[in-house]
Amino acid sequence: MKAIIFAGGTGTRLWPLSRKKSPKQFEKIVDDQSTLQLAVKRLIPAFDYEDIYISTNFLYQKIVKKQLPKIPDQNLIFEPEKRDVGPAVGLAIGIIEKKFPDKPVVILWSDHLVKDVDRFKKVIIKSASLIEKERDKIIFIGHKPRFPSVNLGYINFGKQIRRLDDVSFYEFNGFKYKPDEKTAKKFFISGHHCWNLGYFVTMPSFVSGCFKKFAPELYQKLKKIIDAYGTSDYLRILERVYQELPSVSFDNLILEKLNPEEGLVVVEDIGWSDVGSWEALKEALQNYEEENVVRGKVFLKDVKDSLIYNYQFDKLVVAVDLDENIVVNTNDVILIAKKKSISKIKEMVENFAGTLIEKHV
Repeated sequence: MKAIIFAGGTGTRLWPLSRKKSPKQFEKIVDDQSTLQLAVKRLIPAFDYEDIYISTNFLYQKIVKKQLPKIPDQNLIFEPEKRDVGPAVGLAIGIIEKKFPDKPVVILWSDHLVKDVDRFKKVIIKSASLIEKERDKIIFIGHKPRFPSVNLGYINFGKQIRRLDDVSFYEFNGFKYKPDEKTAKKFFISGHHCWNLGYFVTMPSFVSGCFKKFAPELYQKLKKIIDAYGTSDYLRILERVYQELPSVSFDNLILEKLNPEEGLVVVEDIGWSDVGSWEALKEALQNYEEENVVRGKVFLKDVKDSLIYNYQFDKLVVAVDLDENIVVNTNDVILIAKKKSISKIKEMVENFAGTLIEKHV
C-alpha cells in the first residue's frame, strides 16, 4: 500500500506564523514538530518511508527535504505552480498508478492532527484490504462530529454493509460542503452525517478512470506529464503542461460526480482536528473549553479560553484579564484578535497585497 500526503496549501488562516514562503504545514506548532512531520510519523511503522509520497510545490522543496530526510527524493512530487487540489491529485495518483498499478493508495493531508494513531492506522489497513477486493470504489474515512461545525464538509452515510474485524463500512449517500448553522445542527443530531476529512482509500486506476470520464481534457494533459515521468523530458513537460491546467477542486471535479454505489464510508473517532486556523488549533489542543493553550515564554493573569503563542525566545508575553482571545507573537508581527474574529484573517491577509504590510505575508 502507498500513501500520498498533500502539503501544498498556503494556510493564510494561521497567519502570521504561516507565510507564503513557509506555510503552516511546515511550521512547528505541536511538540516542536510540524504537522507534516507528524503526518508522516503516524504512518510509521505500518508504512515504510519508501511507501510514503509527498505532493507539494517546488517552492517548498528544500523545506520538505530538510524536515523529512528519510523520505526518498523520488517520492517527492512537485507542482511547478499552484493549480488547486484537482490537478494535484490527478498528477500524484497518475504517478502512483504508473509505478504501482496494483497497489491501493491512501490520500492524506499535512495540516491535521490525530490523537488515536493506532485506530487511524487500523482503519487505513482494513480499508486497503477491502479495496483490493472491491477495486471500483473509494472508501471515505469520516469522523464522528464533536460539534455542529459550519467550517467543515459532511458525508451522508447510510446503513452498514461491510465489517472487517471491528471496522464498519457504510453506504455512501453524498456530500455537503460547509453547511449553514441550522443545517449543521441537523446533521449533528441525525446520526447519518460525519465530518469529511478528505481522507480516502482507493485504487489508483479507479481515480484515473474517473478523471478520464469526468474531466477528459484535463486527463489528456495530465497523461502527457505522466507519460514523461521517469524520463529526461519530465521536468520540461511538467512545467510546460501544468500551467495549462485549470484551477479546480478535486471534490467538484470528481467526488461530487460519483455514483453512491462507487463509495463506502468508515465513520470513526480518531481524535482528528483540522488546524487550519488558530481557533481550530486551540480546540484541538485544549483538554476543556476554557483552558488556555500557550507556547513559549508566556505569563498569564486572569486569562481564560485563550491561545497565546510566543515564538520569540528573548521576549516575554504577559496577558491580563483576557477572555476568548488569540495572541500570536512572531519576530516581525503580533496578532491580537478575539476567537470569534479569526475567520477574518484570511480575507485581511489577502487584502494586504500592494500595501506596506505585504512583506509580512
